[in-house]
Amino acid sequence: MHAFFTRLPRLRTATATLFVTGVLASALCLPSAASARETVSISYQRSSTLFILLKRTGELEKKLGALGYDVSWHEFSTGLLQSLNAGSVDLHADVADAFALFTQAANAPLTYYAEETSAPSAQAIIVPPDSAIRTVSDLKGKRVAVSKGSGCNFLLLVALAKAGLTINDIQVRYLEAPDALAAFRGGNVDAWVIWDPFLAAQQREAHVRVVADGSDGLAQYNRFYTATTSFAERHPDVLRAVFDELKEKGQWVKAHPQEAAQILAPLWGNLPAPTVELANSRRSYAIVPVQRDQLGEQQRIADTYRAAGLIPATLKATDIRIWTPPGR
Repeated sequence: MHAFFTRLPRLRTATATLFVTGVLASALCLPSAASARETVSISYQRSSTLFILLKRTGELEKKLGALGYDVSWHEFSTGLLQSLNAGSVDLHADVADAFALFTQAANAPLTYYAEETSAPSAQAIIVPPDSAIRTVSDLKGKRVAVSKGSGCNFLLLVALAKAGLTINDIQVRYLEAPDALAAFRGGNVDAWVIWDPFLAAQQREAHVRVVADGSDGLAQYNRFYTATTSFAERHPDVLRAVFDELKEKGQWVKAHPQEAAQILAPLWGNLPAPTVELANSRRSYAIVPVQRDQLGEQQRIADTYRAAGLIPATLKATDIRIWTPPGR
């Protein structure tokens, strides 16, 4: 008995050694999914309707989680262009067509992987309800607020050109949306070129009049989704999953306008749900692959901006990196 107890520590040590060795061997044989999981960084803005809905529901996390990825969300209110250029985020917030050209002009390391089709009435030139301005021609000599380099800036340029005017025929005031809103409400500008949901809010609250929007081929107003090129090349499975989720969520928004508006209203700064619904009614939310031979509108914007001195050099809109879902 004494001999047994004398040997017991050695037996325990030997048993422990065998146990640890077995555990390590088993661990080495197990898939290293936990240690190999990669985090997908996604940027979004308050206007990134489909992304913020996916973020709220967790659907994208579930889809990517099944593929072995985690998700990290990053909201950008300022400095979005710098973020896009730096490639510090994997997937980026959707941006308006005109803004996308600035990333191309800056040689940002981006790949286009999805497009939201045109929404021509989602941006417009508006005036107060009692304004004497009835047509674009009436803007001559008037103070007009617009965000420089935005899709609205393009709308203003082509609307003026159609009316036989140039930017030099008006008193342009380059103001970002919050400052332009204050100037418009304060009577410090005569007209404002703005996008939804600011446009919808002014129509419902101030009963403004629309002088012109992008209809009749004036300005399509498409939106583009981009990915950092190095990430797109390594992870086409992520792009396919995100593309499918965006497409499905876009279809849901159009099929459930009131429910979508109720969800988005507090996320858009506590706007009234009817205002959100009006804004959403003008967006297509139709997610499609980016087609190189369908970038004619991008070229028109690039040429217009080059002529106006808004971009420093001539751009060829088709000289961009594009990822297309397999079979498309």
